[in-house]
Amino acid sequence: MVIVDEKLKHIAFIMDGNGRWAINRGLSREAGHTQGAKTFERVVKYCGDIGVKCVTVYAFSTENWSRPKSEVDRIMLLLERYLDRMMKRMDEYDVCVRFIGDKQPLSDTLKKKIQRVEESSGGKTLRLNIALNYGGRAEIVHAVNTLISRGTCSVTEEMISENLYTADCPPPDLIVRTAGEQRLSNFLMWQSAYSEFYFTDTLWPDLKEEDIDLAVESFYKRTRRFGGVLKSEAVPKSPH
Repeated sequence: MVIVDEKLKHIAFIMDGNGRWAINRGLSREAGHTQGAKTFERVVKYCGDIGVKCVTVYAFSTENWSRPKSEVDRIMLLLERYLDRMMKRMDEYDVCVRFIGDKQPLSDTLKKKIQRVEESSGGKTLRLNIALNYGGRAEIVHAVNTLISRGTCSVTEEMISENLYTADCPPPDLIVRTAGEQRLSNFLMWQSAYSEFYFTDTLWPDLKEEDIDLAVESFYKRTRRFGGVLKSEAVPKSPH
């Protein structure tokens, strides 16, 4: 187990590969999401154990509605079951849950459960953002429209950041994507400007604690300049 420090406050996960995991085993895609949900709970717990302050997971994008209805229904059902478990065992979960994205298209039942969990989980140590019906571009548009509705005629980067769904969280230091794909897929596009990326061929349901350790170790080997230069690089070396 690795232990993180203040350099790594926020890890975000693009949980990819549930469907492929199931197909490789001759199972339905829905079975992959069931297994992926178990991995999600284990990963969130482990991140809290190693000292991560904030975790964001890409649960369902604005584009995922185009998937087969049976698959979408399964994802929503798994989410409802997770929320039910949290409500029954709230004292055991040291997690403050927040949902980011447009909740409007969700069922009334799911919206009520989301509200209950968000209200009941405040003040916990680990912040968990679940990106649901989320799109990075839509989030930026939402932030700008919020400012326009207040009469703002000119916006700054700071103003947009303050009106994102994640306004009260630090930007992700590390973004982990599973299943071999190497793209953001409309995830945290504004917040990820200076994030480090870690890609693994491991399918999400197969992700283990050791894989998270490898991602964290990779992060600590990086040199983060945030557009600047290090002091050691600023002074030219003498040729003599």
